[in-house]
Amino acid sequence: MALMKTKFNLKRRVKLAQGLWLMNWCCVLAGIALFSMGVFLKIELRKRSEVMDNDESHFVPNSLILMGSLACALNAFAGKICYDSLDPTKFARWKPMLKPYLIICLIFNIFIFFTGVVCFLTRGSLESTLAHGLKNGMRYYKDTDIPGRCFLKKTIDLLQIEFKCCGNNGFRDWFELQWVSNRYLDFSSKEVKDRIQSNVDGKYLIDGVPFSCCNPSSPRPCIQLQVTNNSAHYSYDHQTEELNLWSKGCKEALLNYYTSMMSSMGGMVFLVWIMEMAVMIGLRFLHTCLETIANPEDPECESEGWILEKSLKDTIKSSWELVKSMGKLNKVETAGGEEAGVATVS
Repeated sequence: MALMKTKFNLKRRVKLAQGLWLMNWCCVLAGIALFSMGVFLKIELRKRSEVMDNDESHFVPNSLILMGSLACALNAFAGKICYDSLDPTKFARWKPMLKPYLIICLIFNIFIFFTGVVCFLTRGSLESTLAHGLKNGMRYYKDTDIPGRCFLKKTIDLLQIEFKCCGNNGFRDWFELQWVSNRYLDFSSKEVKDRIQSNVDGKYLIDGVPFSCCNPSSPRPCIQLQVTNNSAHYSYDHQTEELNLWSKGCKEALLNYYTSMMSSMGGMVFLVWIMEMAVMIGLRFLHTCLETIANPEDPECESEGWILEKSLKDTIKSSWELVKSMGKLNKVETAGGEEAGVATVS
C-alpha cells in the first residue's frame, strides 16, 4: 500500500503546482540568506585567523556557502518544473528527470540537516582551536620586529578592547610569559637583570598586562603593572579589591560570540531544511499525481499521488534487498576477474 496516498483532481493539481512554484522561490531567497551568512561567518573567522589554531572552523561557513548556492540552483530548477507542469506538452520533457532530481534533493536535504547539527555541536572544536591560537598569539605578542608576527600585537590589543577580555583564560595568563620585547628592556638595570636571572628560561616575566586589558569604566587610573604588589599602589589590595582590568578571558568571550552566532545560523539552517523537505514532498506528490493521470487528453480526470509507492517498511526492505544483490553481484564480478587472471597466467 502506497504511503500517504491522496486523490487529485485538476483544481488540486493546479493549486499544488502553484503553491510549489511559490515555495521554491521562497527557498531561493532562503538559499541567498544561507550564502550570505556563510560569507559573513567566513569573514568574521578570517578577521581573527591569527588567533585560531587551524582551518577546521571554516567547515561551517564553507558548508553554508555551498548549501546556499545549491539551494538557489535546485529550487530555481524546481520552480521551472512546477511552472511547466500546468502544460502537459511542456511537462513531458521534465518527466524523465524528476525521479533523479528527487534523489538529488534527498541527498541535499540530508547534508543540510547535517550542517545544521554541526552548527550546534561546533563549540568543542572551536574551544580547542581558540585556546591554542590565543596561546600562540600571546606568546608572539612581543615580536613586533619579526616578519609574519609583526601584526599580532595590534590584533591581540584590538581583540581585548573589542571583546572586553584579557588573556586566554584571564589576565593572569600574561604573568606566565614575556610580552615585553627585549628591544625595550634596559639590560643595565638591576631589576631587569634580577628578573631574567630568577627565571629558568631566562625570560623577563612581570605581574603586569598590556594596556588593552584596562577597563575604561573603572573610576581609578588603570593598574596594569605590579598588579599583585599592594605596596606599589595607594589604598590597594589585589585580593579584595575588584581590579580595573577585564576579568573575562578572550577564549570565553570569542567562544560565546561565535557559538551564539552559529546557533542562530543553525536555527536558520533547520528552518530552510523544513522548507526544502516540504518542497521535496510536494514535488513527489506532483510527480506521482501527474504520472497516474488515466487519460492525458482529459485534464479534468482524477489521479492519485503518494510519497512512497509501497509502505515505509516494504520500501526499506526492498532497498536493503537491492543493496545486498548489488553486493553479491560485485563479489561475483571480482571472483570472475580473478579466475580470468589465473587462466591468463596459466
